Amino acid sequence: MTTLCLDASMGISGDMTVAALLDLGADENVLRAVLQSLPEKEFSIEINRVQKAALDMLDFNVVLTHDNHDHDMAFLHGHDHDHEHTHTHTHVHDHSHSDHVHPHGEGDHHHDHSHSHRSLFDIGALIAKTTATENAKKIALDIFEVLAKAEAKAHGKPLHQVHFHEVGAVDSIVDILSVAVCLDNLGIDRVIVRNLSEGYGTVRCQHGILPIPVPAVTNIVAEHGLSLKTIDIEGELITPTGAAILAAMKASSQMPTGSYKINRMGMGAGKRQYARPSFLRAMLITENQDTDTQDEIVQLEANIDDSTPEVLGYAMDRLLEAGALDVSYSPIFMKKNRPGYLLRVLCKENLRDVLEAIIFRETTTIGIRRLTLQRTLLKRDITTVQTPYGEVEVKVCTAPDGEKFYYPEFESVKTLALKENVPFKLIFNAALKAS
Repeated sequence: MTTLCLDASMGISGDMTVAALLDLGADENVLRAVLQSLPEKEFSIEINRVQKAALDMLDFNVVLTHDNHDHDMAFLHGHDHDHEHTHTHTHVHDHSHSDHVHPHGEGDHHHDHSHSHRSLFDIGALIAKTTATENAKKIALDIFEVLAKAEAKAHGKPLHQVHFHEVGAVDSIVDILSVAVCLDNLGIDRVIVRNLSEGYGTVRCQHGILPIPVPAVTNIVAEHGLSLKTIDIEGELITPTGAAILAAMKASSQMPTGSYKINRMGMGAGKRQYARPSFLRAMLITENQDTDTQDEIVQLEANIDDSTPEVLGYAMDRLLEAGALDVSYSPIFMKKNRPGYLLRVLCKENLRDVLEAIIFRETTTIGIRRLTLQRTLLKRDITTVQTPYGEVEVKVCTAPDGEKFYYPEFESVKTLALKENVPFKLIFNAALKAS
């Protein structure tokens, strides 16, 4: 498993993530080839090494054919001015740590905004026409879907009525697609984010002056169980794009419980000048091969006697999609001799609030019990074996005495069985034999 660890103590944005991943070793040539295939041509990219706080790092910049001059910090934070600025630009971009359109006619600022308003379908059509791998396209679309849901909730509109303004702009599309290509190129399986920090104050957007974190970021953080802390820096450190990247990759704040090795490190520079230098640090890490691993999980329980099987099945799907480790139902008899079900959910502590909200929303229970459990895990790795029907992924678990156990991965076997029109059990047994 390839694990990416992000240190977001100075926030996260799209361009910072791209720069950090490129500095980590993502292939620049692969990225340029994919961006060249993007139907939208009104941009170019610049990749340069810069220094912040005497540290060498990479800067990723999308240059538009239109003027994209950045606003000064005071205007961005919603402060008034006694002097006049006459910026003419099309939009404030993710590189400036803001995904938000500045309003027309506020203060003494004069702006000529000509935004592209794109739907989720429009953006999907653009991405589909690129030469990115299917996995990279999926990652990009997942990020945009997270953003769309957050904006829909913020504005009280159905998802299909959401039209992106800032994140529909060219530079933000480039940022998100670039992140997806780099993640795919590095083969990232798991993402850990540490010290996810946000500033304070206000920020100007299309709808006026909003508090930091802005509604889109707040919705993403709440929906996906991201752990957030506020630090003593005025300014927007986490952009909606940055938050959506973490959410789409199901980033966890749980570091390995044992020791680990840092294989590579990369640093992506931010564009804004804050009280502390803005950059995102990325590391590729490998957990040391201990014989077992100790950690803690949360068990959520609820007794349900007035829901249909369809409702319970849907709730299970929602819980698993949101990151539950396991979901199960057990038949029980409740008061007044009513047959019912015991819902049991296992999850990490950082997802507890999110999963409890789903249980209350999708079932009829009015109370949830919870307890913290300690568990011991066998060390596990994923390998690929060759069968007469094709390649199959197999989970390899190592016991404390060194004995190994092999378990063919269900989805891998299923995919191959459907592709080759071969019974599932034949491929499963062939994978066991080849292990």
